[in-house]
Amino acid sequence: MKLENNWRYKTLENLEKEVWSISDLSSRLVTRCNELRKIPLNKFTIEELRIMIGQQFSLDYLVPLSIDVLSEDIFAEGDLFEGDLLNSVLSIDAGFWKDNKLYWEEVHNLIKNHWSELNGQHLNADRFLDSKPR
Repeated sequence: MKLENNWRYKTLENLEKEVWSISDLSSRLVTRCNELRKIPLNKFTIEELRIMIGQQFSLDYLVPLSIDVLSEDIFAEGDLFEGDLLNSVLSIDAGFWKDNKLYWEEVHNLIKNHWSELNGQHLNADRFLDSKPR
């Protein structure tokens, strides 16, 4: 997917041209994800990226942002633990990587370049490595 030049300054609602309709019975997580869809992407925190990626939402936009963050700090941390953003990225379904081989390669290079550091952490890259696009 080709991204617009200024996509980082737009909201997910604007980029995806979709406004979610949620009921009053929605969970706190669904409500929070809906709120995040209204925030410009350049304002997202690590925790907000982790939440949305963990739910597999809007990956076409959030994975490139996460790669930028992880390039700066492979152990970028939201509210859970050191490396929780990477953990969420590594848990993305294989179908996404199949359609986004360049992103897979970028993440693969990041973990390959930091393998000795990651080895002692509680991160499991097996699922991600098994999802290598063919």
